[in-house]
Amino acid sequence: MEENTTALSAQDQCIELQDSTQEMLEIAVNNEQIESPDYSEMSLDGLMDTFQKMLQRGDQQELYKNADLIKSAFYKELKREKAAAGMPVEQAASTSDENIPQENQESVQESVHESVHESQIQDASVVEQDNNNAKTNPFVSIERNFKHLYSQYKTSRAEYIAQLERVKEENLAKKLQIIEKIKALLESVEDVNSTFPAFRELQNEWRSITMVPQNRAKDLWESYQLYVEKFYDYIKINNEFRDLDFKKNLELKTKLCEKAEALENEQNIVVAFKELQKLHEEWKELGPVAKEFRESIWERFKAITTVINKKHQSFFEGLKEEQKRNLSEKTALCEAAEEIVASKFDESNEWNVATKKMEALQAKWKNIGFAAKKDNQKVYDRFRAACDKFYDAKREYYSNFKNVMEENLAKKVALCEQAEALMHSEDWKKTTDQFINIQKQWKEIGPVARKQSEIVWKRFRAACDHFFDNKSKQLGQLAENYEENLAAKLSLIEEVKAFKISDSKEENIKAMRDFQGRWNEIGFVPIKEKESVQSAWNKAMDVHFADIRSLDSEKKLNKFKRMVAEMKNSGKGGRGLRNEREKLVARYRKMEQDIATYENNMGFFAKSKSADALIADLQKKIDITKSEMIQIEEKIKVIDNQF
Repeated sequence: MEENTTALSAQDQCIELQDSTQEMLEIAVNNEQIESPDYSEMSLDGLMDTFQKMLQRGDQQELYKNADLIKSAFYKELKREKAAAGMPVEQAASTSDENIPQENQESVQESVHESVHESQIQDASVVEQDNNNAKTNPFVSIERNFKHLYSQYKTSRAEYIAQLERVKEENLAKKLQIIEKIKALLESVEDVNSTFPAFRELQNEWRSITMVPQNRAKDLWESYQLYVEKFYDYIKINNEFRDLDFKKNLELKTKLCEKAEALENEQNIVVAFKELQKLHEEWKELGPVAKEFRESIWERFKAITTVINKKHQSFFEGLKEEQKRNLSEKTALCEAAEEIVASKFDESNEWNVATKKMEALQAKWKNIGFAAKKDNQKVYDRFRAACDKFYDAKREYYSNFKNVMEENLAKKVALCEQAEALMHSEDWKKTTDQFINIQKQWKEIGPVARKQSEIVWKRFRAACDHFFDNKSKQLGQLAENYEENLAAKLSLIEEVKAFKISDSKEENIKAMRDFQGRWNEIGFVPIKEKESVQSAWNKAMDVHFADIRSLDSEKKLNKFKRMVAEMKNSGKGGRGLRNEREKLVARYRKMEQDIATYENNMGFFAKSKSADALIADLQKKIDITKSEMIQIEEKIKVIDNQF
């Protein structure tokens, strides 16, 4: 009796130790969910295919672990694709799965039939409407197919739980029968040779039966253990059978100790902890050992259990700290992403810089481990929401930007058409001015799509080059006369130098105007000689006709002064002078704009072929315009002096 009491105490210690580690086992089981695949990266078709294959495999543990994760990922992806397609987005159904209480096993089967029946009624009532909607909304069919798969899972899950409960009840009945049979053996203890083998067979049968209802497990075990102990204590069994049984139990428990001690070298502490729980289950099912070995064998098993439990606890404490760090790092990434989302970007290059920053955050995210289960999905949803908001805003920007580029393309095509309409013209001066204006408009137009930019530019450039090449060829024919014109101008300069001033002012003025007229009639000279020959001409004219030219210029200014005086004394008075001044100022501003346009287009022509003649022509226009601007300034001063 004392021996068996000690055995029972050891078994109770084993059960108590196992209960103390049950919480850690649940943490380990829950932690496995963290290692599930990342369904958020899958497409709708990928999620459907994965779910279908799981249903075909029929692994209920795998389904229970992944079904709601797949459902959550499916509806989030469905929501994003609907939004991207411009369709209204409904609130997704809750993804939480209700657990079926074990104590309600009688209603499980009935609930299965009710859920199937209700599903059939609902399917019949909406199938026609879904078929109609599917014609215009492809997501209707996809969502309906997924709901069908999920309904299959719920049905199979309910059936599985119902079957599990039935098995547990059947096992309970079997174990109760075994206890009754052990009770019956106690009444026939006289026949030891037949009773003990029967008792051993009942023990083996007991061990082969696994699950029973949880609320009956403890009482069942205690009842079984009680009658086992009674059998050992009260049966008149000979010492040979008892010693053999003790010896066999010692051997088995020694092997369990060895298996448990080997788990200390297991790298995966979660796996080691689970294996230890299995060994504890086996230990519970073994009978007692000889009294002198009971304490030592239990202490050995208990010692290795303590070691593995401590490692397991340390592992999860470290895991919790790591998960806290991961949550902190992921929260920081969420804040950084939300800061980017809150910024405003008006240029394409700004969006490119922001996109690179967002991609860098996403790369960092992938390298950070999981947070705690209760926080991991929340922080992921927060980060994903920020990313989605950023890329939605970017997509909207480029959608609008695309419209602007299309408008710019239309404007450039219109300029191409204008250039092509003018490219064969031989009205060199007028058409050149038109081309300059068109080129100015081209520069003011914004960008177009990259694949169209080069095409439309080549088209525009071809039309411009065609005209200016033709003009250059025409001017090239005139270039043969440039040397003759240079010789003529040099000859005229020498003639001016040799001219003898007479005493008659009229004759001198006539000669000056004759020289100036002849000079103006001579055409262009080579561009490299232009400035030097013009300088020589001005110097020669200034030496002989400086007084006359100054007098002529002064004469024109005096004439303008008389006109101003007459205007002041006329009925128009100050109003007339102000009107005249405004005209002069407007003309002066127009000349400033013309000079800016000429200088701008000189830069444009520098990129074109055969541009020397064109640049020379523009420079001549700039010089003439500046000279006229000086005269206008003098006239404005004359008017200002009248106020």
